[in-house]
Amino acid sequence: MERISKTVLHLIIINTIMFVLYALNKQGTFLPAVNLRDVLALHYYQNQNFHWWQYITYMFMHADTFHLLFNMYALWAFGAPLENIWGRNKFLFFYFSCGVGAALLHMGVNYFYVQQGLEALQSAGFPADQALDLLSRGMYSTNWETIINKSTYDSMMDTFFAPTVGASGAIYGILVGFAMFFPDAKLMLLFVPYPIAARYFIPIIVALDIVLGFTKTATIFGGNIAHFAHVGGALIGFLIMFYWKRKIGNR
Repeated sequence: MERISKTVLHLIIINTIMFVLYALNKQGTFLPAVNLRDVLALHYYQNQNFHWWQYITYMFMHADTFHLLFNMYALWAFGAPLENIWGRNKFLFFYFSCGVGAALLHMGVNYFYVQQGLEALQSAGFPADQALDLLSRGMYSTNWETIINKSTYDSMMDTFFAPTVGASGAIYGILVGFAMFFPDAKLMLLFVPYPIAARYFIPIIVALDIVLGFTKTATIFGGNIAHFAHVGGALIGFLIMFYWKRKIGNR
C-alpha cells in the first residue's frame, strides 16, 4: 500500500470532518437552523435548493459511514500514487475536474429524465410548464402518478428532489488515472477470486456502471447510486490523462 500523501490526507480529513458535521446537523446539534444537505448536496438545477457551489461541495458530503469509508480508502489507495507523481496542484486540478465533470454528466442525464416526465404529463393533459412550476417550488400534484407511467413518474420525482452526495465521481477519475499510469497493477474485483490488471479492471467497473445506469438495477450497495456521475468522472479522467500523455509525447 502506498504511503498516504499530504494532499490526499487533507482531503480525507476534510471529508471526515464534513461527515461528522453533517451527522450532527441531522441530529440538530450543529447549525440547527440550517439543513446542510439542502445547502451543500447537489440538487437538480431547477430545484429550489440548487446553488452553483454544489458542483464542488457535494464531493465532501457522504450518505453513510460505508459510503465515506469506501471512497476514502479508494482515494488513499489510488490517489496517493498519483499525487506522488504529479504533486499537489496537478493532483487537485485532476481531482476536482473529475468531480465537477461527474456532476455535469449526472445533471445532463437528470435533465433527460425530468423532460421525459414533463412530456408524459403534457401528453396526458397536464401542462408541462405548470408541472415544472410546481416542482421548482417543491410541490407536485398527487394525481400525476395515476396519469403517467410509474417508472417515468418515479424517475422524474427522484431526479428532481433527491440530491446527490459523495466523492465517487472524482474517485472514478482517480481510478482511470491510476490505470493509465499503472496498467499492469493487480486489483481485486468483488466476488472474483483472482487479481485483474488495472487496464482491464477499471474499464470493467465503468462498463458495469453504464449498464446499471441504463437498467436502473439495484446492487448490493443499494439502488440509489449515481452511476452516470461515476461514468462522468471516469470520462473526464480519461480525457485529461489522454491530453497530458499526448502533450508529453509531443515534446
